[in-house]
Amino acid sequence: MVLFPFCGLLLIASGIYIVLLPQLPDVASLKHFQFKTPLQILSRDGQLIAEYGDEHTTPLTYRQIPPMFIKAVTAAEDNHFFTHSGIDPRGLARATLELIMHGGVHLGQSGGSTITMQVAKNYFLSQERTFARKFTEILLAHEIEQSLSKQEILTLYVNKIFLGHRAYGIAAAAQVYFGKNIRDLSIDQMALIAGLPKAPSRYNPVDNAPRALERRNWILGRMRSLGSITAAQYDRAVHAPLGLNYRGTVSEVNGLYLAELVRDTLVKRYGEAVYTSGWKVYTTVEGNRQNAANLAVRDGLIDYDHRHGYRGPEARGASLADLADTHVINGMMPGLVTAVLPDHLAVTLRDGENIVIPWSGLSWARRALAQGRVTYPPTRADQVAQVGDIIRCVHRDHGWELTELPKVQGLLVALDPRDGALQGMVGGFDFFASKFNRVLQGGRQVGSSLKPFIYAAALDHGYTPASMINDGPLSFSFGDQVWQPQNDDGEFMGPITLRRALYLSRNLVSIRLLQNLGIATAIDYCQRFGLPADHMPRNLTLALGSADFLPLQMLTAYATFANGGHRINPYFIDHISDAHGKVIWRAHPVVVCTQCAAGTPAAPRVIPANVAFEINSILHDVIVHGTGRGALAIGRSDIAGKTGTTNEARDAWFDGYSPTLVAVTWVGYDTPSPLGSGEFGGVAAVPIWNRFMAYALNGQPQVGWSKPPGLNAVWLNKNTAQATTASDPDGYTEYLPADKTPAAAPDTGAAARNDQLF
Repeated sequence: MVLFPFCGLLLIASGIYIVLLPQLPDVASLKHFQFKTPLQILSRDGQLIAEYGDEHTTPLTYRQIPPMFIKAVTAAEDNHFFTHSGIDPRGLARATLELIMHGGVHLGQSGGSTITMQVAKNYFLSQERTFARKFTEILLAHEIEQSLSKQEILTLYVNKIFLGHRAYGIAAAAQVYFGKNIRDLSIDQMALIAGLPKAPSRYNPVDNAPRALERRNWILGRMRSLGSITAAQYDRAVHAPLGLNYRGTVSEVNGLYLAELVRDTLVKRYGEAVYTSGWKVYTTVEGNRQNAANLAVRDGLIDYDHRHGYRGPEARGASLADLADTHVINGMMPGLVTAVLPDHLAVTLRDGENIVIPWSGLSWARRALAQGRVTYPPTRADQVAQVGDIIRCVHRDHGWELTELPKVQGLLVALDPRDGALQGMVGGFDFFASKFNRVLQGGRQVGSSLKPFIYAAALDHGYTPASMINDGPLSFSFGDQVWQPQNDDGEFMGPITLRRALYLSRNLVSIRLLQNLGIATAIDYCQRFGLPADHMPRNLTLALGSADFLPLQMLTAYATFANGGHRINPYFIDHISDAHGKVIWRAHPVVVCTQCAAGTPAAPRVIPANVAFEINSILHDVIVHGTGRGALAIGRSDIAGKTGTTNEARDAWFDGYSPTLVAVTWVGYDTPSPLGSGEFGGVAAVPIWNRFMAYALNGQPQVGWSKPPGLNAVWLNKNTAQATTASDPDGYTEYLPADKTPAAAPDTGAAARNDQLF
């Protein structure tokens, strides 16, 4: 009785064959198939920052497929792959019988698909389970076997199969699930990936570990029975843990603010096709430097938060189940307090790890009160937390600490002043918490960090670092309004040199200097550094830093001092290569050079070399004698910079640099609010700068800035600016133009004269 429907089925199949054969796609196109590989943003040294596109795909050649994986996948999916002609008759017979027995047109779960048939389905067909589609799949498999080698077919298969969590292909799956290159997987890990094509959701190790383990071990058993692995290899592999290192985004560098800038730039220039282009975009940042920048901002904001008290746990009376909805943010692990002892807390983290937070990680937690006040320091752990509290923990230099998500924000941006190559960008505490990039969006008042540009204008208009200016009271009337600006300390120092006025950040001297120069002259001069005129008030508050600029604009401006007076342009993409590795675009930045090689665009000089040198000398004194003394902690003599703090300490800045690296740091609230008592640029922003620069400059020689021709090193008294001798306890080395050098006093000591600034 079965014969009649079977014959009918053959007649139907013959008819379908006649109809479908002319409509089959050209399988020869598979030889040149272009995978939808994602756009990758990489560090200069090739570490992955981010990947954009719907599919994680990393195509392999046949030679790049590990032989053991070939054994695993054929054991799992198609044991006769290398001997059949594209169709497994036994498997197909089972599928046909299931179709007949069910009396319908939908195939059962057995499917009968060979690897070749799966290639046909994945590259040309839909996922519907009908007889017509299955028959088309068979025809295509036959055509594929006639046109391609077994090696080519298997390569197409392993590069296209969906393996869960946006991973397409085995190379992507190795990275997503294990954080490894496919060649570095163990036998058990290869077997686990080989088990995913059958049902990526059902056997996914992230979502269903028991089923994934069961499927893996079944495949290992198949490999043993087929002689692909020995009994000893089987025993080791079958008892191995899953060993997951799940990385939904396989980034090695914490630089998502930079990656988003790159992505947005490329989409605006080339359109959304870049998402599946397979392009690799190499940025100008080194991966480890970028990671150091992120940690510097994170730790700096944690330290600020600790100075202002502990606001309490994120939840009370919780259980381990409640941790599932609390995510890790920038290394801050959520945890449940399971025991409280006098001098430590026992905590279970979200991933199940049990840790101890010692007293050294708790003792900071004075309770935060209103108006920025805090209680006395705690003396016991139970004054800080209770069993059932969900808290945040972070592992830093000295072990585990209690912490909390800061409400304050901060940033760091750095570049090479010799060509403008970006060296680090952190636009906020955490990209996922806030995608607002404070480096490029929403300018802030810059405070005293603007003063060096006004002083540079003065030096270029006849002043010298030894010019005497009165640090005395000022009063201005505007109708009924009276403005009486003050120094930060409320004191007056009387006549003072321009050098000391800048490194001590004397407000009244800056105002007098701006008066003498003229506001229009000062604004025009500031524009030489790339600071936009429309963001500068045309009044004397400009001398106090009432202008608002983007941190990137301040970074570019300070780079002019660092490189000796040249204007560079920041850039962040070094080069782009296509899916085949061919470089299709490369940056050609302007470069600071005295004798540039042919074809190299030279950065224009915008201020005289002597002015840049004198400002660098004074800003070095900011670190040695002034408000930036905290930067001495990195132990270098070839650094300079300027702090900035706005009214009520709403913004804290530090703009600092060496001859090879400039970095700007800022701390503040997105909605401008006072940072609190004692939070100046030197307290809030300098430590972030220190953490980054100490890492970035580690091992680099100290070079300093060479004195340009036309300046003489002379010995002056810091109080009178008159020539003195090396034996004068108030004497110092000043650098003055030759036509303004005072007559030298008798030299009774051994005053060093050095053409190197530091």
